[in-house]
Amino acid sequence: WQDKHMPVDSFAPNGWGLYNIHGNVWEWCWDRYGAYSASSQTNPPGPTTGTNRVLRGGSYWEWGQSLRSATRKVREPEAYDCAYGFRVVSKVQ
Repeated sequence: WQDKHMPVDSFAPNGWGLYNIHGNVWEWCWDRYGAYSASSQTNPPGPTTGTNRVLRGGSYWEWGQSLRSATRKVREPEAYDCAYGFRVVSKVQ
């Protein structure tokens, strides 16, 4: 357990080669926050309107059960916290 955020390569990558996916900092998502659909979906984008955005993955301040990609938090885009961050992602074709 750490009581602060860590540099990205502080720990070994997961099985997909990704570093610090869970528990380092909450990661901002582009998705707007909304209720989940009752039907099964893969990577739903969320509502097309609204202002609040999604954070995922938990942070170093969370309990273990929150440290998962499926865990989400809602915040207004202007929200700031030392436990919030983002991940630069590039789609490989």
